[in-house]
Amino acid sequence: MPIDSRRLLTFRAVAQERSFSTAARQLSLTQPSVSQQIALLEAEVGLLLIERGRGGLRLTHAGDVLLEHADEIAARLELADRQLSNMAVERREHLHLGVFPTAATSFVPAAIARLREAQSPLRIRLSEGTARALESRLLSGELDCSLGYQDTATARREIAGTLRIDLLQETFLIGLPMHHRLASVTGVIDLAALADEDWIMPSTEGFLTEACRDAGFEPRIVSITSDPLTTRGLIARGIGVGWVASLLADDYPGIAVRPTRDLMRRRDVFALLPPGDRHPLASQLTDALLAAAGALTSTSRAA
Repeated sequence: MPIDSRRLLTFRAVAQERSFSTAARQLSLTQPSVSQQIALLEAEVGLLLIERGRGGLRLTHAGDVLLEHADEIAARLELADRQLSNMAVERREHLHLGVFPTAATSFVPAAIARLREAQSPLRIRLSEGTARALESRLLSGELDCSLGYQDTATARREIAGTLRIDLLQETFLIGLPMHHRLASVTGVIDLAALADEDWIMPSTEGFLTEACRDAGFEPRIVSITSDPLTTRGLIARGIGVGWVASLLADDYPGIAVRPTRDLMRRRDVFALLPPGDRHPLASQLTDALLAAAGALTSTSRAA
């Protein structure tokens, strides 16, 4: 017999709140009704899900397993609700796009300009965030499309139900203050030669930090920022050295940008469309993103 979805969501509320009474208020039910639904669910699955003790409620191992599935089901129901609500209010000419900082500064504005030049009825609303955060917002139905990336050295990442559209490959270079001892080098530089430098990094982990570790040193991070303008300003003022996305290399006046002799770090940049209902004009946006990304990479190769 399949699990009763109403009981499953009631169990989720109790598991999250660790309280029958609080879950009952949240669900607009009586506490006896909530207790009965949990008892029926435990009978249905044939396992104890919640232990009641002096210290309060505690999930059993079976309860932990079921909660993980309940969270996924609740997320999909929320996504369905958002999508159906959006259909009902006919938001068809407006599309909510999630972007990460490098994309927002490089090819995304060019893509939006292309749509306007083509007199497309589509209007884009941008929201910025980290790639992981944008994925969550896409799957919850908040975003109609989001941009993401992954290290090219790792296996291709797919998210069940989504449509991934590859846009471009981004290379990372080293940014140096103009007065740095290696700024006058016109060719490639050894990453290991920067082992004793202060570093501007987007995070304490990730493939750019791993690049330093692969070169034999742990980067001494003095600032964490993913904002390109902040990164440029900190490097230009000699606060440290840092990574510069190749797509933005021409937008970094006042610093020296150099390739490394080591294995170049690259990431694949892609667009994601959500499971289920998709914006009917989403293909116009992805076509514009592909065209803008292609034009940008062609210019970079020519330079």
